[in-house]
Amino acid sequence: MKKHNRLKKNHEFSYIFAHGTSFANRQFVLYTLKKEEQVHYRAGLTVSKRMGNAVMRNRIKRYLREALSELEPRIPGGYDLIVIARKPVADMDYHETKKSLTHVFKKAGLLNSGKTKPKR
Repeated sequence: MKKHNRLKKNHEFSYIFAHGTSFANRQFVLYTLKKEEQVHYRAGLTVSKRMGNAVMRNRIKRYLREALSELEPRIPGGYDLIVIARKPVADMDYHETKKSLTHVFKKAGLLNSGKTKPKR
């Protein structure tokens, strides 16, 4: 996930929580907010301290960033997204994480149809 695609500021997170729409499955909660003036999507990741120590939390965030970068060609531009990891993610490997994240994105109607394009 490229740096221009990341949400970092606390006020951006707060605004999306207050005005966005949420979708969830057992592993993730996804908040979305449509931004017409943006050409690309921006995503913020949240992993609670209840998930484990810093090593565990950083591993989960790495998995999420990698899954988002693989799904990037299918995610439409113009959205701010927040992905919140829930407790079951701590026991999942990368492929299970990506599958669950894809599920919640489909539930939100944010994935374009078709296979992901290979990176150049």
